Amino acid sequence: MKYTEEAIKQGQILLVDKPLEWSSFQAVNKIKWAIKKAYRLKKIKVGHAGTLDPLATGLLVICTGKFTKKIPELQGLIKEYTGTITLGATRPSYDMETEIDAEFPTDHISPELIEETLNQFRGEIDQYPPVFSALKKDGKRLYEFARKGEDVAIEPRKVEVHEFEITKYNLPQLEFRIVCSKGTYIRSLAHDLGKALNSGGYLSALRRTKIGDFNVDNAINPLGFPEMLESQDL
Repeated sequence: MKYTEEAIKQGQILLVDKPLEWSSFQAVNKIKWAIKKAYRLKKIKVGHAGTLDPLATGLLVICTGKFTKKIPELQGLIKEYTGTITLGATRPSYDMETEIDAEFPTDHISPELIEETLNQFRGEIDQYPPVFSALKKDGKRLYEFARKGEDVAIEPRKVEVHEFEITKYNLPQLEFRIVCSKGTYIRSLAHDLGKALNSGGYLSALRRTKIGDFNVDNAINPLGFPEMLESQDL
């Protein structure tokens, strides 16, 4: 795909493969800085259609110019993720951000039990978001309460899990693929699955592979985007 100054200013969708430990904000800034430098622009609208946590990799849909108006529509698209759930322990953040706070037995867990338990997490479900999240409560982000050790009541939200399959069993690790609605926390699914198995569980790796018809296979690496943009070797 060729990116021209006129197309970018008028509006274009860029598919970006977010690196590990980058925030979504960093990825957008990298793209925005490259565009401004390449075309000597003082300002350009750039935004993303759905945040990815720093510990996740994968697809970010980034919009420029007038296409930023499409962001609410794009945010509502179905998403696909792959990753790894580790059973037998819990972490307060439900992922690798925090240390293990409890360990549990896994000897009783079998592929058959897992498959049976997964049925609880398919279709429309009530899900409690992680306390280590950016959702707001009383004007503050939930993670602000969590990092201060303050208790906060969190209301469940209805989400839809269209597909949830285990692609590889290597207990205590499970590789998975999930297709779900906007607002679904994969970290919460990992935690809740561990709990339903009478054990513990947390998300140890996550990659977003699709947003609607957009596929990470067609995405660019933001690290190389400035040089690619200047050379137009896209």
